[in-house]
Amino acid sequence: MKFSVCLATGYEGLAYPIPFCEPQDLISVGKLCERLGYDGVWGNDHITTQNYVRQIYPQPPNFYDVLITMAMIAQATTTLRVGTSLLVMPMREPVYLAKQVVTLDHLSGGRFILAVGLGAYREEFEAWAGSRYPKARRGEMLDEGIAAFNALITEKVSSFDGKYYSFKNLELFPKPKQNPFPLYIGGHNPESLERTARFGRGWLPGWRPFHEIGERIQIIRRRAAELGRNPDDIEMAPQFSLHLGKTMEDAEKSYMKTGLVAHRVSLAYTGRDPKYQVTGNLVGSPASVTEQINTLARLGVDHCSAMAVAVNSYSEYLEQIQWFAEEVIPHFK
Repeated sequence: MKFSVCLATGYEGLAYPIPFCEPQDLISVGKLCERLGYDGVWGNDHITTQNYVRQIYPQPPNFYDVLITMAMIAQATTTLRVGTSLLVMPMREPVYLAKQVVTLDHLSGGRFILAVGLGAYREEFEAWAGSRYPKARRGEMLDEGIAAFNALITEKVSSFDGKYYSFKNLELFPKPKQNPFPLYIGGHNPESLERTARFGRGWLPGWRPFHEIGERIQIIRRRAAELGRNPDDIEMAPQFSLHLGKTMEDAEKSYMKTGLVAHRVSLAYTGRDPKYQVTGNLVGSPASVTEQINTLARLGVDHCSAMAVAVNSYSEYLEQIQWFAEEVIPHFK
């Protein structure tokens, strides 16, 4: 089992107070996670304040570009994997995205993972798009973006002519250092499962009740086999919230006081019932969380990735990362 932490690249206001940390703290956390034995750190991707966050905070949150942040952390570390959880692909132009990703892959020595998705909040897309895409379907944009990206990183000369994106006779070099390149797919709906089975080197959904995670893993593995792929080539890497307490009761009580709860409620429209957000995440004592992870391993999870540390201060964030590394990770190494 692998373990990695999500940084506060785009979590101010959504899960953490404003302000939460300084930009250099993101690099410090990456270096700390490498020392503590985590497999990687990830960053989420936001561009503007969500509507519900504006109702809570008068001050806008600080959102940092996830690719630049991961490049800085890769430069400051030697073995730590760095990734996006998730990069909102419909809001990225594919040619320059591919150039940035390949550059980061080489500069990191092949330690970069690109995980992509639709983006949780359509209002962000609409603010970014303006009048350019008045009737855009983000799922179609994601599918085109994945196809264009794969062409750019694998073909000597690539062309693409889609509904949203187009380029012609383009040579993009160098190609990624990692071959095959680790493109992970986010989301938990049927379309996301199909994308993962077809193209993904990993599946990185948000949390679901554990039994649903297990059911979706089996769907992906079965579909990948039908498509002629080896299901073992796809890493199952769901994102969970993390909050430790001395007892299960203490953990649940303090977790429910964190800002991450409102974020989970705001995402209820995706089908994730907030009443299961404790039992469907890594919330509890070190012993109970260890048993939860054992359950996830039996369901086919390979990686507890991009764990969102549920806290209300930067000092608590560091304490939780250290506590988990000392009392949970050793059971799986």
